[in-house]
Amino acid sequence: MQPFDDTYFMKKALQEAEMAFDKGEIPVGAVIVIDNRIIARGHNLTETLNDVTAHAEMQAITAASNFLGGKYLQNCTLYVTLEPCQMCAGALYWSQISNIVYGARDEQRGCLNLKTKLHPKTIIKGGVLEEEASILLKRFFIERRNLN
Repeated sequence: MQPFDDTYFMKKALQEAEMAFDKGEIPVGAVIVIDNRIIARGHNLTETLNDVTAHAEMQAITAASNFLGGKYLQNCTLYVTLEPCQMCAGALYWSQISNIVYGARDEQRGCLNLKTKLHPKTIIKGGVLEEEASILLKRFFIERRNLN
């Protein structure tokens, strides 16, 4: 195993998801990588910021663009613990990101079932640490139901 592979970076995204979980946010985390270097991190902040657009991917896209000094994320890979939604996939389309690697599928709201177009040059790959990402999401919703 290489030190910097999809599993390594997805574990970093899972750490972001844990931070969201600890804040009472739906536990989705993301990191953006270029040349085996994390240039941006993000996790859901929709409740904290009272903003429906404050998804993990959106936070990471903004941070990566600021880091790179431009709006295009060519040669970058997004690692995200949950398949991007339609909104995030649209932003990723416009960013021209090269690769998207996600953990768990989102059968209801994910970009694949909704047939959201990604940039023609974007490669998407799923199922990396899928079980870990799914368990964290399920734990969050179980705990949330028990609080109500």
